[in-house]
Amino acid sequence: LQNMAAVQFSHVSCSGAVCSCFLLAVAYVGSLYAWRSDLPRDHPSTVKRRFVGVLLVTLLAPLYLWLISKDSADPQGPHLLQWLGLQTEGFILASTLPLLLTMMLFLGPIAMCLTDGSCYSPITRGLTYLKYRYRNVLWLRNFIVAPFTEEFVFRACMLPLLIPCLGPGLAVVVCPLFFGVAHIHHVFERLKTGDQSVKVIWMLTMFQFSYTTVFGAYTAFLFVRTGHLIGPYFCHAFCNEMGFPNFGDVFTGSTLRAVLLSVLYVAGLVLFLVFLWPATQPYLYSNTTYKWT
Repeated sequence: LQNMAAVQFSHVSCSGAVCSCFLLAVAYVGSLYAWRSDLPRDHPSTVKRRFVGVLLVTLLAPLYLWLISKDSADPQGPHLLQWLGLQTEGFILASTLPLLLTMMLFLGPIAMCLTDGSCYSPITRGLTYLKYRYRNVLWLRNFIVAPFTEEFVFRACMLPLLIPCLGPGLAVVVCPLFFGVAHIHHVFERLKTGDQSVKVIWMLTMFQFSYTTVFGAYTAFLFVRTGHLIGPYFCHAFCNEMGFPNFGDVFTGSTLRAVLLSVLYVAGLVLFLVFLWPATQPYLYSNTTYKWT
C-alpha cells in the first residue's frame, strides 16, 4: 500500500460530482431489479440474486473512481484506498469508538431490550448463534451485505467526489440525500403486495426517507471524521439490529420503569451530543485524508 500512487478528485466539477453520485445510486438500486421476478423481496431466491447485483456494483464503484481520478501533485497525498476509508492505521479505534458512541445514543433502547428480553444474546448462545445467523440469508442481508455495500457505495465512493467541491460540512449534508432517495424504491414493492393503502405506503416511504437521510448524514460524518469505513459499517449494522426506537413502549409497565427508561433515553442523547465531536477527532484514527477539524 505504501507504493500506491496518490490520487486526487479536486479537478471534478460540482456538477460532475453530483452526476457521478447519482450514477452510483442508480446503479446500486438498479442492481436490485436486474432480475425480473414475481417473488417478494424477502424470498431467499430474491435476496441471493440481489446479493450478486449489489456486490458487483460494490466492486465496480471504486474502479469508476479510479478512472476519473488524477495523479496528485503531492506524492505523499492519499491513495485511492485511503479515500475509500480502507487503511490499517487507527483501525482498532475506528472499529470501536464510533460504535460505542452510537450505543450511547441507544442507551434507552438497549436498556429496554435488556429488561424485556428482546435483545439477541450471542454471548450466551455462542457458536450456535453464529451458525444459525450465518445460514439465514435475511440476517446476512440486514447485518452484513446491506450495511457494508451501502456504506461503501453511498459514503466511501461518494464523499471523495463531493468534499473537494462542497467542503466536508456541506458534503455530509448532501451525500445522504442520495441514500435517502435510493430507499424510495420500496414504495413500488409495497404497492406490488397491495397489503396497504396508497396513502399509508407513501407516509411510510416519506418517514423512511427522512430517517435514512438523517442516519446517512451521521455515518457520513463518522466517515469523514475518522477516515475509516469500518466505523460507519459497524454503526449501520448495529442500528439495523436495534431498529427505530419504539418510544411508545417506554410508558408501558410500571411507573418506575417508565421513569428510569425516560431518564436513560435523555441521558443517552446528552452523552451522545457531548462526545460526538471529541470522540471523532481525526488524530485518534490517523486520519490525514479528510481534514475536518
